[in-house]
Amino acid sequence: MRRSILGPSLAVATLALALTGCGGTKSDTGSGSVSPSPSQSPTPSKSRSACTAKETLAATDTNGTFCLTTGNTVRILLDGTTTRPWAPVKTVGSGLKATNSGILIRPGDASNAYEAVSAGTVKLTSSRPLCATAPHKISCKGIQEWSVTVVVSK
Repeated sequence: MRRSILGPSLAVATLALALTGCGGTKSDTGSGSVSPSPSQSPTPSKSRSACTAKETLAATDTNGTFCLTTGNTVRILLDGTTTRPWAPVKTVGSGLKATNSGILIRPGDASNAYEAVSAGTVKLTSSRPLCATAPHKISCKGIQEWSVTVVVSK
């Protein structure tokens, strides 16, 4: 004798509907009051307080915004390797002047120092290969980018 699967299937479907409450609506308590929806807090604007004062910037500081006052110096120390070297740091903007970093660097590293000379905003960028390249080996063509913004104030 063949068993019918209609009966058990119908029982499972009925149980599932009963457990979900047929849409999950809450019962009315009759209080007549409606809770106000939570108000949206305004998005904070980027202000001077959004940046951090830091004297030395590294690869882990990428995409950060940092504050500097005129007369102070910021150092860039990007540790690379001979197979994954950092490109020289480029600057766009005004407020910083390149100065001697005073640090001996190894091949593949990028080391720079900048003195804050006037109020302004400067974007510093560099990049390096994501994967090491070696002759006759498979390698990727990805690039690791590094970028920070320095806000100089008087």
